[in-house]
Amino acid sequence: MGEYFSFDGGVWQRVVAMLDYDATSPLTLTTGFFLFAFLIFGMGYMVVRGRATLRTLYVVLFSLYFYYKLSGIYILLLLGVAFSDFLIGRGVARRREQGRGTRGLVALSITINVAILVYFKATDFFVGLINDLYGSGTLDWESVVVPAGVSFFVFQSIAYVVDISRGVIQPLRNIFSYIFLLSFFPKMFLGPLVKAKDFIPQIEASRPELSRDDFGRAVALITGGLVKYGVIAKAVGMLFVAPAFGGELGDGGLVALLAIYGFTLQIYCDFSGYSDIAQGIALLMGFRLPDNFNAPYHSATITEFWRRWHISLSTWLKEYLYISLGGNRHGAFRTYLNLIITMFLGGLWHGVGMTFIAWGLLHGVALALHKMWLRFVPRAKAVGSDMHPVSRIFATLLTFNLVAFGWLLFTAEDMTVVEDMLSRIAYNFSFAEFDALVKGSGAALIIMAVGYIMHALPRKVDCGVVRGISRIGFVGQALLLVVAIWMVMQCDALLAVECGAGGGLPMYAAF
Repeated sequence: MGEYFSFDGGVWQRVVAMLDYDATSPLTLTTGFFLFAFLIFGMGYMVVRGRATLRTLYVVLFSLYFYYKLSGIYILLLLGVAFSDFLIGRGVARRREQGRGTRGLVALSITINVAILVYFKATDFFVGLINDLYGSGTLDWESVVVPAGVSFFVFQSIAYVVDISRGVIQPLRNIFSYIFLLSFFPKMFLGPLVKAKDFIPQIEASRPELSRDDFGRAVALITGGLVKYGVIAKAVGMLFVAPAFGGELGDGGLVALLAIYGFTLQIYCDFSGYSDIAQGIALLMGFRLPDNFNAPYHSATITEFWRRWHISLSTWLKEYLYISLGGNRHGAFRTYLNLIITMFLGGLWHGVGMTFIAWGLLHGVALALHKMWLRFVPRAKAVGSDMHPVSRIFATLLTFNLVAFGWLLFTAEDMTVVEDMLSRIAYNFSFAEFDALVKGSGAALIIMAVGYIMHALPRKVDCGVVRGISRIGFVGQALLLVVAIWMVMQCDALLAVECGAGGGLPMYAAF
């Protein structure tokens, strides 16, 4: 019987290869490897859950391993940021206790972190710019690989040091707790950004609590996130948006318009779905991450949109950038300027290039104009809930289209693509294309319609679904998760056949 239990070198090599970092197949929260690894992690977590020190070390080790699977050698960058700001944070606290200034140390932290972002996110842009100005090959520079999640853990680290300097929090006592804060694996890739004052007490709690309702909500979040991220976003993106932007579906204006609306749904389902999965996984462990999306396309003003879209980032930009610039404390003009600068820098945070700059400026100018409108029109409303129902409908349509056409800037490779798409809509639009689109891309259009219908449902429906899932018991909840995972696997298999590709990283891989 020995041959049935032999373990030859080939098997060992395959196991090592599976556990090692693979740049062609990086880890995400929906891969089979992660699901299996999380199952193993969960069994050990149940043992250490009530022991704070062991729990911290255990979660940190798994988080660092997951980040290694995601970004390889760049785990050293994450650790470098953690050690740097852990020490700077303690120095800031000491200077506060002594009544001395902390600006120098805070500036040091910001300089280090911003330099990291500039190097990884702007080097290729500036090298390309110099080569365009002075001739190809002036700078022979290999393209810089952007570490996954670098923007998130850098922003998180800056906020930690700033909060210590403001007296909002006290510095953590040991480095492992700080690495936990930065690298906690459900949020390390796409967020949400957590406030240290809200998350540190959870790290230090004697035993994270998980009620029956919490478990039901976690299952609902993971299930909904899998459907949004693993089915709707992937199917719409690969079956319709990518071919439409690539010219494979023709050059008509209707195709271009539907591609913009398709991407508008895709980016929401991709990002919010991933955030939901992260929230759900964290909640299963007894940790509460903040909501990151709240039906953003229900917004009737651009101000309301930024209160609903990527809430943790917009809150970060407001608290650590807009307020630091002066906020609304220095008159109307400075307020408008600060809004534009904040969103301009927010655009650069997503990527350095003319399209991202234009996207940031579009939103900055729109926010400034809305702030001006509120000032000069006394009856104007900041959010849709305060509006007359008829006004709200028209305002929501206007805001939705402003945001949707802004996403064209966000996803286009360059301004030439933006010009081409807008030109097609303006000069080559015809509903006669619709029949051909239905025949060639009917499945994608149906999935797109389902996605928008799901988003249009009122919040009370979502709450009702969560309550229902909480009541069906563990067996029903487990079955629901199995069905959701099966749907994602089937979608990946069908897309592999249809498009020659399956899973992979979400569109925010560089963030």
